[in-house]
Amino acid sequence: MKYKFPHYLFIAPLAIALSCGGTKNTGISSAKEEKLPIDRKVDSVLALMTLEEKAGQMNQYNGFWEVTGPAPKDGAAALKYDHLKKGWVGSMLNVKGVKDVRALQKIAVEETRLHIPLIFGFDVIHGYKTISPIPLAEAASWDLEAMQHSAEIAAAEAAASGLNWTFAPMVDVSRDARWGRVMEGAGEDPYLNSRIAEARVKGFQGNLGEFSVAACVKHFAGYSFAEAGRDYNTVDISDNTLHNIILPPFKAASEAGALTFMNSFNELEGIPATGNAYLQRDILKDKWNFKGFVVSDWGSMGEMISHGYAKDMKEAAMKAANAGSDMDMESYGFVTHLAALVREGKVSEANVNDAVRRILRVKFMMGLFDDPYKYCNEAREQQTIGKKEFHDGVLDVAKKSIVLLKNEKNLLPLKKDGQKIAVIGALANDKTSPLGSWRIAAADGTAVSVLEGLKKYTGNTLTYAKGADVAVGTIAFGSETHINMTDKSGFAEAVTAAKSADVIIMVLGEHGLQTGEGRSRADLSLPGVQQELLETVYKANPNIVLVLNNGRPLTIPWAAKNIPAILEGWQLGTEAGNAIAQVLYGDYNPSGKLPMSFPKSIGQVPLYYNHKSTGRPGNGQPTESVFWSHYIDIDNAPLYPFGYGLSYSKFEYSNLKMSSNSFSKDGKITVSVDVKNISGVEGKEVVQLYLQDLVASVTRPVRELKGFELTAIRAGQSKTVTFTIDEKLIEFYTANKKFEAEPGDFKLWIGGDSNTTMEASFTYTN
Repeated sequence: MKYKFPHYLFIAPLAIALSCGGTKNTGISSAKEEKLPIDRKVDSVLALMTLEEKAGQMNQYNGFWEVTGPAPKDGAAALKYDHLKKGWVGSMLNVKGVKDVRALQKIAVEETRLHIPLIFGFDVIHGYKTISPIPLAEAASWDLEAMQHSAEIAAAEAAASGLNWTFAPMVDVSRDARWGRVMEGAGEDPYLNSRIAEARVKGFQGNLGEFSVAACVKHFAGYSFAEAGRDYNTVDISDNTLHNIILPPFKAASEAGALTFMNSFNELEGIPATGNAYLQRDILKDKWNFKGFVVSDWGSMGEMISHGYAKDMKEAAMKAANAGSDMDMESYGFVTHLAALVREGKVSEANVNDAVRRILRVKFMMGLFDDPYKYCNEAREQQTIGKKEFHDGVLDVAKKSIVLLKNEKNLLPLKKDGQKIAVIGALANDKTSPLGSWRIAAADGTAVSVLEGLKKYTGNTLTYAKGADVAVGTIAFGSETHINMTDKSGFAEAVTAAKSADVIIMVLGEHGLQTGEGRSRADLSLPGVQQELLETVYKANPNIVLVLNNGRPLTIPWAAKNIPAILEGWQLGTEAGNAIAQVLYGDYNPSGKLPMSFPKSIGQVPLYYNHKSTGRPGNGQPTESVFWSHYIDIDNAPLYPFGYGLSYSKFEYSNLKMSSNSFSKDGKITVSVDVKNISGVEGKEVVQLYLQDLVASVTRPVRELKGFELTAIRAGQSKTVTFTIDEKLIEFYTANKKFEAEPGDFKLWIGGDSNTTMEASFTYTN
């Protein structure tokens, strides 16, 4: 094939890449052209495009045929193939592996009129083949460097497999543990979410080199506030909640350089996010000056019909395009209707051009015009996937993600020899569940089980009994998972093992595919017969260490009262069993802190520490009157609060100091505290700073996380931890509909969780 490019089109790198791909090209190139700014290059390509080709760049298709086999001849696959060859596809998703990616990219850059490369997307949420802990678990580490490195590992494996775009990080603030996708984010706090969003964006994107992928920040916006915690459900929130709680992590991710955003399935103020101009144009693109592009979530454009916001797909495409949605994921709306809508005057070509510019700009930034086969190196793929250093990296973050919830009489760490240990629970011997949800490139059975991890310690005698299955039937991504509600046939074996043991390790919780998208739960207790199994074993031998494997907060009040040691072990990925065993035996001192509050009862949900004050109790909590905000059958407090987590070390806080008790505009104050490790074990502590704005133009939370520091402290030693408080730190979205700091009085607290009582106060004046 020969194609002569016009002299004004920046095409030298593309010509070189095509030549490397095996196709001769006679395009004109020069050093001067290669130095043109990206926007000039984008405009030169855009000037050559037809309306249909522009709409094609805004079209994303899922993988549709075995690309190494014959081309499809009929049906939907044939239509997609025809669109691909016409240059009417801008992106593909769920096509992975260098061989398949290269085959599709070859069609795009060698057989289409303008040779525009595809960008290949995939859900690389917490790892590709080598799986890190689920994101909620990683958030429990409060270790930003570890989380950034985890994203780097995921990006490196994905990029080596031909991919260049991940649909992560999810930065939805999640207050309702019933919602299955809490496992995919960083929990209930906007500040923690914001810091983690920055770390993950930087980890995925790096320097946009050959081991980097473009990040996609999702879901914009409000998705996690679905009523009743039911996925895809209606969202109805205030502007105050939107700006002060939901949007800060998105803004932080944008400022960190995220190249793409994904809109969400939900509506906001009666308008679905895919067609919501307030979100996509007014806030994201205008106020935040976001230069990347917005992709819809799967089929969300078409779902605007189901919402009752569009009468048909053509109207849905019109509303999405006019609202600032730039790429359509699997709705066929733009590729089918957009050109006609422009010709009919219902969508301006300026809007289309803006969307296409954004998409092309990202492709240029990712180096795909310089070399469309940049990510298609089979030798690099073989050398990169599953490297030992990646396993070491995910093991490191897995250990840091574990939270010690209870440890009466120092039952943990376990003695390394001379004990009989019974290991009970189907999850203890499961090599798939620890991978968690959203690990679609990883093979089943590739995780280290808890039992395998424990067997590496050979000084004790281990006995295993399943006790009971967590679920029955097929457990698969995209299918309903049915909980075992009846089969207790393994109880007797578990009781026998327990009676002869010195210590029992029970691994209970949710299967990895009982959390995630579409997996909302109305009951947050241990699924199925597991609670009964726990109580039955307890009667036989109460010396139990409960290891939880779960993707969301659970209601475990009976265990919290009766079980002497509880370890939150989440779904920790490929190295899960090794991480848990090393913590149980004390080779790693747990330092994790909860990123979500654990409720006592499902009736408390949604539950979060940074709630508002109510008019009642007013200045003091009533003790006799019934007329105040409470339940009559349970107290308001969580079982375990946000920020909570124990250690094999013990830390003591003292000597809270402030540089001043007031500051003014452009000023600042510092606050410091001494933290002493009063145990004989070196450990890490997450020192947390909380503030409360006492009186404001709109009501403010009772306290808000505004800083934290993860610090290692040797046994018997002290460290002074210092925080800076300035105007930026106390800004919020005020009654003036903007972010600003208002003068007034503030309280602050410093400690090891959100219930800390070490308190001081200050005043801000302007």
